[in-house]
Amino acid sequence: MTIKLYCFGESGNSYKAALALQLSGLEWEPVFVDFFNGENRTPEYREINEMGEAPVMVDGDLKLSQSGVIQQYVSDTSGKFAGQTPAEKYEVLRWVFWDNHKLSSQAGMTRFLMNFLPDKHRSPDVIGFNLGRLKAAYQILEQHLEGRDWIVGDGITNADISCCGYLYYPEPFGFDRADWPNIDRWLNNISKQPGWKHPYDLMPGSPADRA
Repeated sequence: MTIKLYCFGESGNSYKAALALQLSGLEWEPVFVDFFNGENRTPEYREINEMGEAPVMVDGDLKLSQSGVIQQYVSDTSGKFAGQTPAEKYEVLRWVFWDNHKLSSQAGMTRFLMNFLPDKHRSPDVIGFNLGRLKAAYQILEQHLEGRDWIVGDGITNADISCCGYLYYPEPFGFDRADWPNIDRWLNNISKQPGWKHPYDLMPGSPADRA
């Protein structure tokens, strides 16, 4: 049975789940969520996910939301990306939680405020505050990747798949790969993985589609 992932291309959190599925070798297909036209707020979508968020994974009778949970399911099903030892498993989870709290949460919000929110609603003060928090997160990741190819262990894990979730997008949101050479090298390592695709190629929906 094919796994279905309800997602949309602009969503970095959806990309984390989609990329995990894509690199795992599991059979899956994307289902477009028309987020910007409010599909996630409809009663029909709330039957799929009461939180009204994407991504949502459906595998038979099982429904899961939240990208980190879906990534763990992919690991449990495929045997990949969770670390090779008990210590690595907890270290992977540590970075997934850090990303969701410190990196992706700030990157996703700042990208939305700078690129998708109408100009009249944009607040330079709020954007500036978020950019400061983002820079601090980039510095932590940059320092950790000094002399490392991967965040945890000797191969790609959910730590990498989670932390890269927003960092391939072209829209400006306070991240320039040239400013962070270790992060840039690490992103290249991920994009060299067999089956890797850019978020706008892996999932339906992009700014170009809405133009």
